[in-house]
Amino acid sequence: MTIPNGNILVINSGSSSIKYRLIALPQEQVLADGLLERIGEQESRIIHRADDSGRLNEIKQSVIAADHHQAFKAVFEILGENCSVDAIGHRVVHGGDRFSGPALVDDDTIASMRALCRIAPLHNPVNLLGIESCLAHFPGVPQVAVFDTAFHQTMPPHAYRYAIPETWYSDYGIRRFGFHGTSHHYVARRAAEFIGKPFDRSHLITLHLGNGASATAIANGRSVDTSMGFTPLEGLVMGTRSGDLDPAIPLFVEQTENTDTDAIDRALNRESGLKGLCGTNDLRTVLEQTNAGDERARLALDLYCYRIKKYIGAYYAVLGEVDALVFTGGVGENAAEVRRLACEGLSRLGIAIDEAANSDVTGAIAEIGLAESRTRILVIKTDEELQIAREAMAVLDKDHA
Repeated sequence: MTIPNGNILVINSGSSSIKYRLIALPQEQVLADGLLERIGEQESRIIHRADDSGRLNEIKQSVIAADHHQAFKAVFEILGENCSVDAIGHRVVHGGDRFSGPALVDDDTIASMRALCRIAPLHNPVNLLGIESCLAHFPGVPQVAVFDTAFHQTMPPHAYRYAIPETWYSDYGIRRFGFHGTSHHYVARRAAEFIGKPFDRSHLITLHLGNGASATAIANGRSVDTSMGFTPLEGLVMGTRSGDLDPAIPLFVEQTENTDTDAIDRALNRESGLKGLCGTNDLRTVLEQTNAGDERARLALDLYCYRIKKYIGAYYAVLGEVDALVFTGGVGENAAEVRRLACEGLSRLGIAIDEAANSDVTGAIAEIGLAESRTRILVIKTDEELQIAREAMAVLDKDHA
């Protein structure tokens, strides 16, 4: 099974949206991409861009998408009956410790993904819906699952284990998995290429900062630690997630307010983070309110950046040397003030920002560190869809060999 000049359709099926991109490999040309959002609402919308002589022309239209089945029907219709798809790559959030790399979709892969729904109830079921929809619409077309957790499966036990009763690990599989692995992997390789160092000899700290946020320590091209844990709740402060906190706090609140675990889960995942601190999960709004003198917004920004700085320092200690610090994700790529505050005071670690370069970032990759600094600081535009397409192609070529 090989598709040396194939078109890879990349599917990212979320709880209320579907992202897709059609990529021609090996030239890595985007033929089409789009987003269907507001699944389950009264009026859903699709934004579709199709290649027209090297340019992506955009179409916006309302669609009926009461559920994911109708949503995928709308996506397939706008792609068109004559759309040439040679293989499909799916983003899957949780691969547990079963998958350390991408996997060809078969009955065994689907069964394993289904079993993981108990620890990823918000993500894996809709990821599976995407796979099932594509299997039905593209019969005989090979499909590959690419897992957010896979890149972090190289972590050593002392990094992925928790200091909890052994039976919690042996019976329930409770351990650190980490997420955003596809993004961390992509930008880490781009960073190594940019600084001219072999990936398998590169020491990097990558920061994926968006509504969800995570940090990863990479030694010799392998993830050795990451901030998210058993779930995406642990680690950095995020848009609506708390990040690290004393595990006794949920127990205290549950007992004090006589509430239930669902309410605690909702509070920590949907009502905390920046939103809990200042009422909004949009970092752009936080920055605007901070500049207007809002004290709650100022605290939220300071806490957000302080947590990033703590992880930079911790991962510097883990790695011993750092070739480059990489910012990516919607916030990491666009928020100069966040980058500045996160690196402030780290010059003794060889991390120092060039203020002019930091305020004028353009293109897919930019360098924002002072020239004389020991550790290079990069801003890299992530491309998870391209990484998924590459990994899908690699699996199919290997399967053919």
